[in-house]
Amino acid sequence: MLKTILSLKFGVDYYPEHWPRNRWAKDAELMGELGFNVVRLAEFSWSKIEPREGEYNFEWLDEAINILASKGIKAIIGTPTAAPPPWIIKKHPDVLRIDHHGVRSPEGTRRNYCPNNPNYVAHTERIVKALALHYRDNPNVIGWQIDNEFGIDPCYCENCVRAFRNWLKSKYGSFENLNSSCGFIFWSQEYTDWDEIFPPKPPLDMQSPSLCLDWHRFLSDSWIRYQQMQVDIIRKIAPHHIITHNFMGLYKELDYFKLAEPLDIVSFDYYPRWSLNVDYARSAMAHDVMRSLKKKPYWIMELQSGAVKIHLAPIPKPGEIRLWTLQSIARGADGVLYFRWRSCRFGAEEYWHGILDHDGIPRRRFLEVKRASEDLRKIAPHIEETNVKSDIAFTLIYNNLWAFDLEVGYGGKNYYGLDSWEPSLDFYRVLYSRNLPVDFVDPAKENLFRYKIVFAPSLMLIDKTVEENLRSYVKKGGILIAAPRTGAKDWSNVIVDATLPGVLSDIFGITVEEYTGLPNGENIGIETSEAAFSRKVAGKGRCWAEMLLPKDAEIMAYYTTGIYSGKPAVTINNYGEGSAIYIGAFLDEILYSAILDWLMERVRIKPALPPTDGLEATERAGSSNRIIFALNYSDRVIQVPLKGDYYEILSGEKVGGSLKIEGLDAKVLKPL
Repeated sequence: MLKTILSLKFGVDYYPEHWPRNRWAKDAELMGELGFNVVRLAEFSWSKIEPREGEYNFEWLDEAINILASKGIKAIIGTPTAAPPPWIIKKHPDVLRIDHHGVRSPEGTRRNYCPNNPNYVAHTERIVKALALHYRDNPNVIGWQIDNEFGIDPCYCENCVRAFRNWLKSKYGSFENLNSSCGFIFWSQEYTDWDEIFPPKPPLDMQSPSLCLDWHRFLSDSWIRYQQMQVDIIRKIAPHHIITHNFMGLYKELDYFKLAEPLDIVSFDYYPRWSLNVDYARSAMAHDVMRSLKKKPYWIMELQSGAVKIHLAPIPKPGEIRLWTLQSIARGADGVLYFRWRSCRFGAEEYWHGILDHDGIPRRRFLEVKRASEDLRKIAPHIEETNVKSDIAFTLIYNNLWAFDLEVGYGGKNYYGLDSWEPSLDFYRVLYSRNLPVDFVDPAKENLFRYKIVFAPSLMLIDKTVEENLRSYVKKGGILIAAPRTGAKDWSNVIVDATLPGVLSDIFGITVEEYTGLPNGENIGIETSEAAFSRKVAGKGRCWAEMLLPKDAEIMAYYTTGIYSGKPAVTINNYGEGSAIYIGAFLDEILYSAILDWLMERVRIKPALPPTDGLEATERAGSSNRIIFALNYSDRVIQVPLKGDYYEILSGEKVGGSLKIEGLDAKVLKPL
């Protein structure tokens, strides 16, 4: 068995209930060989834990936990509420969700229940309480995962309709306030009785944008409340245990900041290879979002270790599983668990491969995980009390993502395509290529002053708190960058009657004189001002263009084609001690690169390592430690120039001048 990996959690998701008991000891032995110190168990085993109502069977789970403990492996238990057993459905068929067509979700699957159903809530409370009472004093159980991958599938059952009406009543207080705030005079939709209100159903572009957004807010709050109910039970019974939930990276339908608040640790499920090409910038952004939810290290609760369910998805290349493991640690994870231990022979995930294949025989992927374990054992002492620190932040307000996604219009797309992450991703890719990590912040709640640059990529909805925080940030020396549609709507998703960018116009020193959409595939030429950049850089904007009218601002770039040719496209304004940049179109990589390079010189931001094609470099730092991870995702050898000498932790060698990294390999550097 490998030496314990200090405080790092390293392990796997294990389903002993899928295999004969005489195999469990062998599994534990092999896990010990890999140096695992934690497993996740039981999150889909309700029917085995409680085969009939009130009749509990913990014996099998106790035995599995004890066998694993004999190899130094602790357990995280998943509350099994994501998959209701058949006896609950038989007794209470109403727990199944109802879709907008009035059809109930099917039995025999997972995530098919309604979080507002009182019968399901009662069963949830009982099973969580029973589990917590049984395992609170078990020294081999260290914590809990609440449910599994919460996600929004709208439910239109009577419980949800009633709860939604109460949610609206609590928010607005009166019909007068509701009708005026949401503009329900349009199409004669003013309400005079709460029972007149029904949740909006597709097509949502023909419904009230305000009611649609409130419906999404309600759905998110429903799952947050359902999680909180489970958290409260465990906190009361087992306050010494950690509590987490497995988030889904860039899944955007839930307010992840709110979902993360009551948890000790954020964990997330990371599956980078769904197709031939891995989008490593998008993957890195998912890590940065997850780390940002609590501004502290997180866990990977499920890391891809084989080919996923989709038949055409390729198996990870040799070296990729190890790279994904090191990438997770590099971007702030203090725990990595693989999904799954052994590929299951039956069920809906029979082609979702694990570390072991269906026959349970260790092969290439097993040996690669073993190598990753050896790496982590060397790395662990150097990353104690460290995290990723960034000088750059992106604002992230989930309400804005939802509002943007509602802007589908009659053409079936919003301002910039189909994905409300795209404005963030466009700029993030440029930062990623320069080895600059990002924190994501809620500007209504978090301190922005530690960041040199704040980018606000999707800030259509602005309330008073957000306005005041952004204003104060710029006034006291920060650099704020905004994208199209900033300040266009109030918090009720109603377009403001002020000239855009609304309440932030004075910060940016401009108004938006006019705007236009650009048809699919049509770009608009943009060129930087030589006066601003000391050179001209030509690039393109897409999807949307705003003609800016400077008042106090200086022009950084002009449109060169289209109806706004010769008009300002990008401006900068000095406001207080800081600056505010307004970008009137969704730019390409060339233009974002020009702006970023100009900013890096101005605020003196330095990357962990010089930008190199194929390289992802990230630094973790603390009060006494600082190490740099250098990952080569390409199949070729790369050379990275170094300033100074380093100790390369994995090889134990001293390096300087230039760092050679083989294809699909990694180096971990400690400055000397």
